[in-house]
Amino acid sequence: MNQDKVRALLQEALDENPSLFLIDLKFLANSKIKVIVDGDSGVPLNEIIRISRNIEHNLDREEEDFSLEVTSPDISESLKVKRQYNKNLNRTLKVKTNDNEFEGKLIEVKEDSIVLTWKAREPKPIGKGKHTVEKVEEIPMDIITEAKVKIIF
Repeated sequence: MNQDKVRALLQEALDENPSLFLIDLKFLANSKIKVIVDGDSGVPLNEIIRISRNIEHNLDREEEDFSLEVTSPDISESLKVKRQYNKNLNRTLKVKTNDNEFEGKLIEVKEDSIVLTWKAREPKPIGKGKHTVEKVEEIPMDIITEAKVKIIF
């Protein structure tokens, strides 16, 4: 399998629609190619088909047999690239790091970190009882082990 040719064909297809971006490209056993693409506002089915055809129609099955799967990311998968965070601004994320776990609204995506905010109940500084406080946490991208969009019904 000519992996460079597949990469070039994929990039050519992505260049036709700047709102699309690559999440993952895998060359698996038995000549299986798996492509996962996302878009700034989702990925319509016709774009998945267009990308698949651009790759498949430009590779020679006589030369090497292969299977090709082009998909968009599953909602249960972790966010992998920065552009996915931008796409999910103002949505609730569950973020795991090596030491902690955070769940909050994504309010900002910086160059190398994200900022989450959430409400928490804490003891009052003076007196009895609890009060609600707004928490803000800036999390460096390089310590995030998993970040998922929380689906709220």
